[in-house]
Amino acid sequence: MHPLRGRRPPKHLHRVLVAMVTVLSIIFITCSTVPITGRKQLSLIPASQILGMSYSEYGNFLKSNKLSTDAQATAMVKRIGTRVQGAVERYFKEKGIEESLQGYQWEFNLVEDKQVNAWCMPGGKVVVYTGILPVTKTEEGLAVVMGHEIAHAVAEHGNERMSQGLLAQLGGVALDVALKDKPEQTRNLWMGAYGLGAQVGVLLPFNRTQESEADELGLTFMAMAGYNPNEAVTFWQRMAANKGGQAPPEFLSTHPSDETRIRQIQEHMPEALKYYKPVK
Repeated sequence: MHPLRGRRPPKHLHRVLVAMVTVLSIIFITCSTVPITGRKQLSLIPASQILGMSYSEYGNFLKSNKLSTDAQATAMVKRIGTRVQGAVERYFKEKGIEESLQGYQWEFNLVEDKQVNAWCMPGGKVVVYTGILPVTKTEEGLAVVMGHEIAHAVAEHGNERMSQGLLAQLGGVALDVALKDKPEQTRNLWMGAYGLGAQVGVLLPFNRTQESEADELGLTFMAMAGYNPNEAVTFWQRMAANKGGQAPPEFLSTHPSDETRIRQIQEHMPEALKYYKPVK
């Protein structure tokens, strides 16, 4: 008889094997599909939970941050947001995946903050920081940013990052369990996943695949909204120059800007231009 046959592995090895099987099972069972590209992604959090927490955290953020008093800039943010929202809804309807937007409660706000940053939470909750306006310069420049961030949200990249964080830091437990047992750590994980400022710690970076998806979809959404997608090249060139040899602005900490990104945007441009019809 083989010396190991019929014997159970040592307890510590058994625990490791059980943990590995559990993690692999979680990943296998909870994979979803990006509604646009068809890419498989980890998704541990049900839509109802992700939207509920999004609306709660968004409300908390607005209570603790000052909305801009610049009426003209605020109106621009809301105008761009509304137009991109319409483009997203039309795009999803054309693709037959409009149910992916069920429960969305779109909102667009401009916050008084020097950070060069913007983000979109699940459910269409968008914040633009006044610090990014000198870099966007024009309405079309800001449409690049908002289209890109909204693309991250509708492609469920935040859910994917949050799920990866839950798996890596909290063992893949359900969100409600994590909130009950480790509320502060879970909330900081959420804030980091959705880019709500450096005060919560290190942001979870979008990976290259997610960035490529957001760039491509953002071009399409801004074009459908009536904004010239060619402005994306100019904007990202300005963002790269804005580093000025110093630490990159918050927006660039998770959004790399380089020649590769610009080249890829140029490659996507012919397809995006098919959707472009200037608003008269």
